[in-house]
Amino acid sequence: MPTPLIIDTDPGVDDAFAIALAALSEDVDLLGITTVFGNVPLEATTLNARRVLALCGRADVPVAAGAARPLVHAQLRRASHVHGSDGLSGRSAALPEPVRELEPGGAVSLLVSLLEAADEPVTIAPIGPLTNIALLLAAHPEVRQKIGRIVVMGGGLAGGNTTGAAEFNIWSDPEAARRVLVEETVPCVLVPMDLTYRCAVDSAWLGKLAASGPIGAALDALTPDYLAHYRKALGWDGIVLHDAVAVAEAIRPGILRTETYPVEVECSLGPARGATLVDRRRQALRADAEGDVAPGRIEVAVDTELDELRAFLLERLTRG
Repeated sequence: MPTPLIIDTDPGVDDAFAIALAALSEDVDLLGITTVFGNVPLEATTLNARRVLALCGRADVPVAAGAARPLVHAQLRRASHVHGSDGLSGRSAALPEPVRELEPGGAVSLLVSLLEAADEPVTIAPIGPLTNIALLLAAHPEVRQKIGRIVVMGGGLAGGNTTGAAEFNIWSDPEAARRVLVEETVPCVLVPMDLTYRCAVDSAWLGKLAASGPIGAALDALTPDYLAHYRKALGWDGIVLHDAVAVAEAIRPGILRTETYPVEVECSLGPARGATLVDRRRQALRADAEGDVAPGRIEVAVDTELDELRAFLLERLTRG
């Protein structure tokens, strides 16, 4: 049976690839897309998500706009220096215009209705700030039983990319991240940037994508600003498809190797704000084995077969 999937997203170039990955996969029942502030403001992330779905011919997938700001403290900066002024290297307008109107009532309302209507557990893939998911779980705890697992792109075990301590998605709303990753009991998989960076794809991979057809060419055309950023970050011509790596795990459980650890999220206003603290001490793991389970004990993706993952992404994204 196809995997029932909802994506919560802030497109973003890598988000666009992640949406297309799910939209083009026959073994995915893409129930809906919800949008959140993040890489660019909410109006832009919502339009980008709708345009990517139009590119993939998926007018059947409902889209609802969610949180425009974090739960508590304002987001201090966007990521337009990475993704371009519109989130898609200034190329959003080159994508097809949206076909389907936005769903009324907003993201949380759509999430609740989709979960309540589901006949089997649903996977949710939040690949932006976790504000919408925190609001959902706080206001509608009854839907927890309909969620199979939450596969989150975010965090960094060895530091961040927005600050020395924090990765962008978690840093953008640490209070929401703590609610989802630490305080809730829904099964979670955290896909951190330590692993997603290792999964970077090169110019040859992008060339194959561009040559595959109209959808692949359109996705490749969204990457110039993103490629310029990662050329400096990586030291070679390539990009990091952070969010597509997480969605790959949502589609094919086990494509990433995970280990279970206690996790905390730093919510102070100091320099470590937004840090994900993954406790890999032996005594913490021993305490879990003895039944003294620490709060926030979740699966953390630590490894994958890199060539297999890159091949999986390319095969799915060249189906259009």
